[in-house]
Formats: sequence, structure tokens, C-alpha cells
Amino acid sequence: MNDLEVRQLRYFVAVAEELHFGRAAERLGMAQPPLSRTIRDLERQLGVTLFERTTRQVRLTGAGEVLLRDARTALEAVTAAARRARHAGSVSPRLRIALKADIDGGLLPQILEAYSADRAALPPELVLGGIGAQSQALREGLADVALVLRPVDERGLDSEPLLTEPVLVAMAAGDPLAARTELCLADLSGRSLLNGAPSDEGPTAPSSPGETAPASNLSEIFSLVETGSIVFFTPTSVARRNPRPGVAFRPVSDVPDCTLAVAWPQDARSPAVAAFVRAAVEVAHQAQAETYVHSTPG
Repeated sequence: MNDLEVRQLRYFVAVAEELHFGRAAERLGMAQPPLSRTIRDLERQLGVTLFERTTRQVRLTGAGEVLLRDARTALEAVTAAARRARHAGSVSPRLRIALKADIDGGLLPQILEAYSADRAALPPELVLGGIGAQSQALREGLADVALVLRPVDERGLDSEPLLTEPVLVAMAAGDPLAARTELCLADLSGRSLLNGAPSDEGPTAPSSPGETAPASNLSEIFSLVETGSIVFFTPTSVARRNPRPGVAFRPVSDVPDCTLAVAWPQDARSPAVAAFVRAAVEVAHQAQAETYVHSTPG
């Protein structure tokens, strides 16, 4: 069997995602007949049927579902390889650090200071994105290293935990629940999160790409919290760094702690990435040691 071509995989993924040859051809900017021929040639090459075709619909077969999963991964890897090569060949290479603004456990300034002292350090460049976008940025070659909140999709990545801390719920200071010192998820029934999900289901994934979010940064989110429009789950470090008179932060007994980790591609061989990981781990260990000392009775 001949090796599969990137072009074949791109065509297949387009049809598999659209489940319509006409829409897939339009998406690819080509005519439908050559697209259909390519898919038939691909099926002959693999010796399997990828799509069930009728006059009314197109459906993936079991073999097609398997190929779709692996084809997406392969195309992602090809795109990432090209981006990494261009970045590595840049006249002024930088270390691209993916993170969500304010989701760094308060450690980023110290990490950057420690990292900059390493001989292998490159100038840092922050790549900001929503929660959960950091691991994808690594896989797509848009970032070299990332600070992520677990749980997170770690396919193709290595990571080291840095800091584990409780999750608090932020609510309007005038909310009747704010009078209590500790809550459980059931207490939050009837209230909503930023993405519209019921808050008693706990912290949820961010809105899907393309959805219109009512707020895009912490200042806007806490403004909504103050009005009683939403409640918001946040790590303790974020609450500590963003006090607001109109917002009350309360522990929720049945929400698990969150863990901040540093992550990087499994096949990374960059001395600058290694230097950043070392700095992040050392700073986190030092911060934990200082916290322990300050919390231990004299």
C-alpha cells in the first residue's frame, strides 16, 4: 500500500466533517467530481469503505471514524511541524509561553525572572488564550511551553505539576449564600455560570469556539458576578489577587482542587523549553516551602 498523502487526508477530513460532498468541495475550494474521485481512490488504496453513501445522506463507517480520528492528529502534526520549523529558523527566535491571563498561581513573574537567568533562555513571548486553549496551542505549534490547569487534554504532551489549590465560587456579596462560610454544589442550584451551564454541575469547560461569551476577561466576569447575573469558579490564587467589595468568594466542599502544571510537547528538544520547565518547578517548590513555613505555628 502506498503511503497516504496529506492532500488525501485533508479531503477526507473535509468530507467526514461536512458529511456532504458538495459542502466539502465548497469548503476546499474545488469541484465535487475530483473530490469524489479522490475519496474513491483512497478507499481502494486502503481496501476499506470509509463512507456509506445514499441519495439522501453520507455517513462514516467504522473504518471512517477511525481514520477521521487519526487523520486529524496527523494533519495537526504536519501543521505544527511547519510552524515549529519556521519558528526555529527565525532570525530572532523566542520562547512562546501559552497561558490564560491571571491563571498562573501568581508565579509567572518569579518564573520569568528565574528563567531569564538561565544561559539557555530565549526572549519570552506570551501567547494568551482561553482556559483549555493552551494544550492545543502546543500541539498546533503555536507555543513551545504552557501553563495549564488540570484536568486538561494532554495528548502528545509531557507535564509537571506546580501548584495545587482549592477552587472557590465567586458570587455577588448580596447573595444570601454569601452569609455562609462553606457551600456544596447543591446549594448553587438555580444559578448559572458564564457559559450558561447550571452552576450546581460544577466547573465546566469553556464555551465552544464560535459561541459569543458575555465577558472575555476577569474584570468583566467579576462585574457580572457583582450584579448577580452569574457565579464563577476560580482558583484561590485568582480570588486572592482580585478582591472586590461586591464579590464574595466561598469554598465549595465537593469541588476538587485544581492543579497548575507546566506542559510541553513530548518530542521537544529545546534547551529553552527545558530551562523554563526547570525554572517553573523550582519557583513552585520555593513558593510551597514558603507557604508551609508561614502557615506552621511558631
